[in-house]
Amino acid sequence: MFKNSVFKVDVDTKKWAKAAIIRAVRTFGQSVAGGIVVGTKLGDVDWVAVFSVAAVATIISLATSLGGIPEVESEE
Repeated sequence: MFKNSVFKVDVDTKKWAKAAIIRAVRTFGQSVAGGIVVGTKLGDVDWVAVFSVAAVATIISLATSLGGIPEVESEE
């Protein structure tokens, strides 16, 4: 579960942070895109709700990344 966790000494924190931020930004974009698709017309989109859901998804993505990110290998 914690294979490449940021809490391990042999995991580079800078590499982990970069990978976690990239994942979070992708999650944010995917959530916004999904909200726009659900809103059918751009005028009907509830932007506050879309960005609220995207923000929560981004926070969850960062929290999930604490457990480890496959892109960041430990330096053992």
